[in-house]
Amino acid sequence: MPDLLLELFSEEIPARMQPKAADDLRRLVTDKLVAEGLVYEGAKAFATPRRLALTVHGIPARQPDLKTERRGPKVGAPDAAVQGFLKATGLKSLDEAKIQRDPKGDFYIGLIEKPGRDAIDVLAEILPVIIRTFPWPKSMRWGARSAKPGSLSWVRPLHAITATFGLETEEPDVVKFSIDGIEAGQTTYGHRFLAPSAISVRRFEDYEAKLLDAKVVLDPDRRKDAILTDAKQLAFAQGFELVEDQTLLDEVSGLVEWPVVLMGSFEPEFLKTPDEVIRATIRNNQKCFVVRDPKTGRLTNKFILTANIEAIDGGKVIVSGNERVIRARLSDAKFFYETDLKTKLEDRLPKFEQIVFHEKLGTQAERIKRIERLAAEIAPLVGADVAKATRAAHLAKADLLTEVVGEFPEVQGLMGKYYALAQGEDDSVAAACEEHYKPQGPADRVPTDPVSIAVALADKLDTLVGFWAIDEKPTGSKDPYALRRAALGVIRLIAENALRLSLLKVAASALAGLSVKPADAEKLPSDLLAFFADRLKVQLREQGARHDLVDAVFALGGQDDLLIIVRRVDALGKFLDTDDGKNLLAGTKRASNILSIEEKKDKRTFHGAPDAALYSLAEEKALAKAIGEVTTEASAAVAKEDFAAAMRAMAKLRPPVDAFFDKVRVNDDDPKVRENRLKLLNEIRSATRAVADFSKIQD
Repeated sequence: MPDLLLELFSEEIPARMQPKAADDLRRLVTDKLVAEGLVYEGAKAFATPRRLALTVHGIPARQPDLKTERRGPKVGAPDAAVQGFLKATGLKSLDEAKIQRDPKGDFYIGLIEKPGRDAIDVLAEILPVIIRTFPWPKSMRWGARSAKPGSLSWVRPLHAITATFGLETEEPDVVKFSIDGIEAGQTTYGHRFLAPSAISVRRFEDYEAKLLDAKVVLDPDRRKDAILTDAKQLAFAQGFELVEDQTLLDEVSGLVEWPVVLMGSFEPEFLKTPDEVIRATIRNNQKCFVVRDPKTGRLTNKFILTANIEAIDGGKVIVSGNERVIRARLSDAKFFYETDLKTKLEDRLPKFEQIVFHEKLGTQAERIKRIERLAAEIAPLVGADVAKATRAAHLAKADLLTEVVGEFPEVQGLMGKYYALAQGEDDSVAAACEEHYKPQGPADRVPTDPVSIAVALADKLDTLVGFWAIDEKPTGSKDPYALRRAALGVIRLIAENALRLSLLKVAASALAGLSVKPADAEKLPSDLLAFFADRLKVQLREQGARHDLVDAVFALGGQDDLLIIVRRVDALGKFLDTDDGKNLLAGTKRASNILSIEEKKDKRTFHGAPDAALYSLAEEKALAKAIGEVTTEASAAVAKEDFAAAMRAMAKLRPPVDAFFDKVRVNDDDPKVRENRLKLLNEIRSATRAVADFSKIQD
């Protein structure tokens, strides 16, 4: 079957837009092909700084013919209805229609045949629409055409369109269409400087090969591999190792079509500045990689850049230009750092009195005081020194007012650590200045130092409680204050450090420190706890656990110790993986279903202890005895927080529950016996609640 080659050749496309643009092009074209009945075999899109390209192979040469039946008016309907039916179906007379028998009467049925079109004609129709409506986040109009109504809006000026369609064994046809005077054809262009001449292409394999000859590496992944491999080898040849940076690699690969890796250097005196500042300076300003000495782990005075040209001088001028810019930027960074060191962190804090954190939550200074107080309360609960936790909370935000962080916001916290150490603060206090922001994502490191843990929890809980108090909760996909991330950070801090902490008490304490008091202050901690439950479900689902088990545990009420919840969920999950667990769940749900039906029928509940005198069958007596023993044993195990033992106790219910349902008729003819047996079923439900609410567990 034929293949499609499409290329949109333009001025430079911003690197950050390229991956999504390639994916959008593939999706838009293939979705439209399928909608037109042209089911393809495979598709792949590519992006370079100057082009978007797409290949779709295995497209049928022609749409399938369509035959549809259209129901018309009843036999004997008015002439106007009949004429409308004939016109809509293309029939010449009712003699060409069928009659369909129906209980409501006989109806005319018209058969409409729509012959399929050649795929190339369909492509010529859909491609211009896709190009004109392409979803660039930002676009522009240009030249004389820009003043015309309906003129093309594109990310950068579009120069050429390549569109061919045909079998691999034959000369392909050009898909005929034009946009703003740009005619689709078979012509593209190579590298802007190394091979700018026009190139005639036919199909994808020919296109990709000719571009490579013209110094254009079409595949972004291939460009990334080339940059990374060459950069590593260049560093290794000098006895160093590359500091890898995937985000920077993705960006750099979108800046070049023919990557050429070169190494430059800067004066050793700049190495007195922290490594992270050097890296941020070189990365942000020149999109270059840094290099470290594997013996010391510290950066060296080398950097690696990626050029887009094979220079005749071996890249000397390119390297020299980058060195000149980097030298100037590092000089600025060194000046900022040395200037910052002249002012103590605490001396910067008064400025926070004029900086508003949130109009309803006060200034940054007020927030820092809240975090100090909360950190001091949390410290004993996590084994931290109260004085150190208070001091760390006092200083943790101060680096936000430094010159370096003002220039490079991504090093906030880290610079606080450097400045704290420089002014002689305790190591734990300095570490907390950096680590109180962590973890900032699922892959981020979780602090383990107790002082860092105390300040990190205080910072995140103050944020959560504060925004909950002013009713600024996340809605749908919107979370402008990153409250979901904060909650997940609290969960990871507690779970991964095995901390015993009452979230309700800490949240109430944080609420007490706020100047704003919500109308439903008593409800706020429980609302926030439900939010933590949702975040915990997300966390466990990502770890492969069942999120419904979190609901089953939280449904018991009063569960605000996240560590215990996680352990209980883990034990419950393991139990339900056993045959005993699966069968007990089935039995419990059967009991709940019967109870629900009968309670609805009788308009009452069946709580209360069953009357042992009404037991007439051995299975009733055995079940009642087992429930009593298991409830006592499981409750004792739960009290000791031995959830595995509690699950083993629950497993003992399985045989008597199975026997009961096998031998006992619940809805006995005797109303008293029926009621007693329903109460016994309720006892099953109550017994299992010692470990979880089984009704919340999915089958």
